[in-house]
Amino acid sequence: MDVLSPAFEVGTLVVLGLILLLDLLYVARRPHEPSMKEAGLWIGFYVTLALVFAGLLFVLGDAQHGTEFLAGWVTEYSLSVDNLFVFLIIMAKFQVPRRYQQEVLMVGIIIALIARAVFIAIGAVAIEHLTWVFYIFGAFLLWTAWHQLKDDDDGEESEPGIVARLTRRLNVAPDYDGNRLRTTVDGKRMFTPMVVVFITIGLTDVMFAVDSIPAIFGLTQNWFIVLTANIFALMGLRQLYFLLGGLMDRLVFLKHGLAFILAFIGVKLILHALHENELPFLNGGQPVTWVPEISTFVSLAIILGTLVVATLASLLWGKAPEDGAEPVFHGAHRMQDIAERAESDDR
Repeated sequence: MDVLSPAFEVGTLVVLGLILLLDLLYVARRPHEPSMKEAGLWIGFYVTLALVFAGLLFVLGDAQHGTEFLAGWVTEYSLSVDNLFVFLIIMAKFQVPRRYQQEVLMVGIIIALIARAVFIAIGAVAIEHLTWVFYIFGAFLLWTAWHQLKDDDDGEESEPGIVARLTRRLNVAPDYDGNRLRTTVDGKRMFTPMVVVFITIGLTDVMFAVDSIPAIFGLTQNWFIVLTANIFALMGLRQLYFLLGGLMDRLVFLKHGLAFILAFIGVKLILHALHENELPFLNGGQPVTWVPEISTFVSLAIILGTLVVATLASLLWGKAPEDGAEPVFHGAHRMQDIAERAESDDR
């Protein structure tokens, strides 16, 4: 039973919406490349805000609510690093001017929130009415974990040129015109490359939403906690981009840590599905009660421990990829191919 009041839930979402709106207006009115100090202060603010919110859940809810939020927030925050690395590739491939990258990132975060909200709504309805969906979520996370580690050595394209196909018929100008989406070249109205960047960012967000939402549903089925954990995980991502941009290539073992977390949550989901089993061909349609079920407290400890070990191992023993080496993060190779084909078509 949910002990949080509807007023608290609605009030929280309103406040978070206002913070995001103010952040968006700030970026739109003052496009610039933030300094390390500015980025660090903003990240500290958003992390502190998330921890304060977790404290409120412990006080106004209970330990279960607070722990579920912390586990979900940490998991989504770590998976957002994948998003961040792909954003780095997109910015580089489309040569987005540094002063306008904040705006692109903010739009990307808004698109990510919308995409995740849609998948959260779908997932919440599916879980409420179809308990067997936990088997699908669990299997999907295990497949994603394996794909995170799999080396794409065959050299074949793993993703069609979606962006290139969507933008092939657009009349795109060769150069940017500030942060405008439309410009005039030789008296002819044209789209700027910023449109292609936004489309690429949007498709990337959808791809990562498909990966991340099943992961957090493996930690909590409370839609409010799922949604707020995702919002807090995306807050500060824009500043983290500028703060850790040069450090990303050094986190070479992070993909192994993320793969382990996804696999762990996948197993947790399957074990939970067995406890809630209603499939007639499995144990006669009765719950399988003898299998262990992993608590949220244990999940949080394993997730935090994995991230600490992966980060320390990367900083102590990791070696940054050489120039021209394939990016180490899941999805980066696919989006790099898409960006290259889109850029080639625009030219």
